[in-house]
Amino acid sequence: MRFDDQVILVTGGSRGIGRAIAIQFAARGGRVAVHYHQNRAAAAATLTLLPGGPHLLVQADIADATAVAAMITTVVNQMGRLDILVNNAGVYADHPLAETDYETWQAAWQYILGANLIGAANAAYCAGQQMIRQGYGRIINVSSRGAFRGEPTAPAYGASKAGMNAMGQSLAKYLAPYNVFVATVAPGWVETDMAADYLAGPEGDAIRGQSPLNRIAKPEEVAYAVLFLASAGAEFMTGAILDVNGASYLRS
Repeated sequence: MRFDDQVILVTGGSRGIGRAIAIQFAARGGRVAVHYHQNRAAAAATLTLLPGGPHLLVQADIADATAVAAMITTVVNQMGRLDILVNNAGVYADHPLAETDYETWQAAWQYILGANLIGAANAAYCAGQQMIRQGYGRIINVSSRGAFRGEPTAPAYGASKAGMNAMGQSLAKYLAPYNVFVATVAPGWVETDMAADYLAGPEGDAIRGQSPLNRIAKPEEVAYAVLFLASAGAEFMTGAILDVNGASYLRS
């Protein structure tokens, strides 16, 4: 699992899973573009943790199609190419049907689908065009266990991740003749800032108890799965969706 001199763009790379992915790619020789939307300080902190280099910070609102195209162009212009795209950026918001007014319901769907699915699709398009020109590339999507088991209070989130799974498989079939391979990692609960309040609250023990390991994933464990799917030798796994949920949700 070496990525010497390969250029990797990690969206949502300022903290959590994205930060762990960026660190592991850099530790294995990759040159990493760390994407952020608003939290430049956190992204800059990620950059300081990356060995090797040179690395790059790139800013974009993933839900803005023009900004996504400009982000890919910046990476290619400044780093010379783009070998691996990791679609990790995402948002989450509760909007339980019985407790949400119609206007808020619509806004939640537009916001979440715009970032999690449409934004990822646009990034895949722009990166895919570059990878076709190069004759090589990898796209790894970070989905969610929620795509399979449902998200009762956040249906737009579950739908966005299910859509990401289907998008990845469609692109895997289309891009394979161009030597571009696409795969997806589907984590369950992960030790991130977003999960901290839930884990510290009254639901924390129940969340950990969903797995027979009686814990949730570390960001580094999700990152390892991403690197595996992006590594040389994993080409025949194109189209795969790899669960990283500690057997908390099993499917066959």
